[in-house]
Amino acid sequence: MSYTKSSAAVESSGAIADPMLDITNLNVYYGESHILRNVDFGVASGKMVCLIGRNGVGKTTMLKTIMGLLAPRTGSIQFRGESIVRKSPDQRARLGIGYVPQGREVIPRLTIKENLLLGLEALPGKGQKKEIPEEIFELFPVLKTMLSRMGGDLSGGQQQQLAIARALMGQPKLLVLDEPTEGIQPSIILEIEAAVKRIIKERGISVLLVEQHLHFVRQADWYYAMQKGGIVASGPTRELSQEIIQEFLAV
Repeated sequence: MSYTKSSAAVESSGAIADPMLDITNLNVYYGESHILRNVDFGVASGKMVCLIGRNGVGKTTMLKTIMGLLAPRTGSIQFRGESIVRKSPDQRARLGIGYVPQGREVIPRLTIKENLLLGLEALPGKGQKKEIPEEIFELFPVLKTMLSRMGGDLSGGQQQQLAIARALMGQPKLLVLDEPTEGIQPSIILEIEAAVKRIIKERGISVLLVEQHLHFVRQADWYYAMQKGGIVASGPTRELSQEIIQEFLAV
């Protein structure tokens, strides 16, 4: 089965008109293994874009490249009109890209409060107040009830909420989420979905999501499907066909 991306459809839809994140002809290697192949990709301001595909096709490599953890061999990455290809991960964070990696990476021997305050490191400038905004607890009420609990003592769903909240502490313009529902019970998945939709609506944050959970995928405005390191299909999620769901999301 093969698919082709229609760039005309992308442009005419307006989904990535004036993109906040704009990736062109991206090629990334691990040693001599060619992982990402001529990738074109975009995320519009205030929109959610979902990247789908089977395991091992390059989705996490894409996110790590966006965050500066991997260097592309060729191609451009522009964020808000500025090239970030040569910028370090901390510089990208200070420009406004928040990242929640697969596995969450909550620091287990720090409390919830201490984990959250680490997110302030992404803010530009010095002398930031060491305070947790109330809106964080409005999004994730469970965190407020256990601020002194160690991060390692939380359930998987609670750790995921903490990881997203920590990223939001840096006031990102773009929030990058890698498999946020992995290993999480359905009720918590719905809470995370609701929180993500709320921050897009209320704060105008853009979201780039790698996800396999179909209900969450359908919350996005636009999808890109990846296969063998390349983008092979894209479109509005309202037009996501059963054929593409079976090819890229079915277990």
